[in-house]
Amino acid sequence: MIPHLTAIGVAGGGVAAFKLFGLPLPWLLGPIFACLIASLARVQMRGIKVLNDGMRTILGVAVGATFTTTLLVSMMGMWSTLLMIPLMVLAIGAVGVPYFQRLWGFDFATSYYASMPGGFQDMVLFGEEAGADVRALALIHATRVMVIVVALPFLLSWAWDADLSNPPGAPVSSIGMGQLALMVFCGIAGWQIAKRLGMFGASILGPLILAAVFALSGILQHRPPAEAIWAAQFFIGMSVGTKYTGVTTTEVRTYVTAALGFCVILLLLTVIFAEAIHLLDLAPAMETVLAFAPGGQAELTVLALIVGADMAFVVAHHVLRIFVVILGAPLFGRFFNSTSRE
Repeated sequence: MIPHLTAIGVAGGGVAAFKLFGLPLPWLLGPIFACLIASLARVQMRGIKVLNDGMRTILGVAVGATFTTTLLVSMMGMWSTLLMIPLMVLAIGAVGVPYFQRLWGFDFATSYYASMPGGFQDMVLFGEEAGADVRALALIHATRVMVIVVALPFLLSWAWDADLSNPPGAPVSSIGMGQLALMVFCGIAGWQIAKRLGMFGASILGPLILAAVFALSGILQHRPPAEAIWAAQFFIGMSVGTKYTGVTTTEVRTYVTAALGFCVILLLLTVIFAEAIHLLDLAPAMETVLAFAPGGQAELTVLALIVGADMAFVVAHHVLRIFVVILGAPLFGRFFNSTSRE
């Protein structure tokens, strides 16, 4: 219990510090940085998994509530950019596997699952089954998510003058109790149904689908209030930062440094694909960056909500990326393994 309370206290201090100095996204970046610093200082902290998953349901409902018939029709025109997601996954693997294997001396299983831009937990579990270094995978993927989530707000603000101070929703006092109760139902029921069906990303996708059904039928007419989305940002940020708890100097020198180099590669690949899509006039530039950035699905959903991006476009591409990585992991693994032996 003490490590959980410590994490909440440290994360709260991060929010206060970011607000004091007027820094962007205090509810998301504040907890990330505060918990990261505390972790490196050997403070014992621990995230609250059930609560973290519960907070992700808020994001699922927030996205699902934006669905309209017009939005669904517009999704039919996304095929040209959706087809580029598998190509980007292949490009990341083609560059990432040799990067980790030849430059850092990791074995193939660790190099492969460290490269794949899938869900944090999925890649660690798959890697463990394949005999990879689990600690290396955990730190590399935590760093990937953190760097991309931290870098993107500054990129969005610099390149597109995105307003990161926008409230992510209406105040809770302006939404009726019936609508709030319906949102809670969509979050909990959608999560549990998706979980029982074995759906990946159940805590986000289940509530998203159920909320979309109610939104399309006209029953759900509001997104979750700003206070709920701020709470989701807080616990998601805390979860990212606390993943560094117990990290040693040796691990920072090897795993984290290797991950930082890989993040530069990922950001360059994201820019290359986004620029190609922009030159072909297939999609708006800002939405493309948010859709193709290989960060965490929950974290990038938060950013898309705040800057007012096309939620359907961003979420569709991230869902496909996770789907391709999870289902294609064994196939791609065999391909890259055979290539690396030639």
